[in-house]
Amino acid sequence: MDLFVKRIIAYILDFFVVSAFMWIFSYLAYFFINYLNMFQIYHYFIFILPILILVYFTFLEKNIGATVGKKLMFIEVKSTVAKRSRNGRNYNLTYGQAFIRSLSKIYWFPIIIDVILGKIAGKTRLLDGFSKTTVVEERVDRYLYY
Repeated sequence: MDLFVKRIIAYILDFFVVSAFMWIFSYLAYFFINYLNMFQIYHYFIFILPILILVYFTFLEKNIGATVGKKLMFIEVKSTVAKRSRNGRNYNLTYGQAFIRSLSKIYWFPIIIDVILGKIAGKTRLLDGFSKTTVVEERVDRYLYY
């Protein structure tokens, strides 16, 4: 399967994961909202969702190297700038890189613009170029046991 198609499928899978988090949050918040009769708080969910999306993508891509969707599609995010470590070269992301590449994922419209501008610039996504990151196929051989 093409890497670009895997990225699209991973993004859709991540949408379901974030939706599940949002559903759980709204379900738990309902008890507080209903008790205090503060139903106007639901108007703030349009601001809570982008924060949740940024935290989800930034935290997982920095600490694990992939989101749930990317893990299921066997792809991961790597930095194109190597950092020195005790074990040689380290291509893990920094929080800044993960945050920058997550900015266009807030809603569906910015990600489409990001992909279109990235294709014009010769990258998959424009923010991948700005953040000096790339998405690669995960080494599947580490999951095989002999």
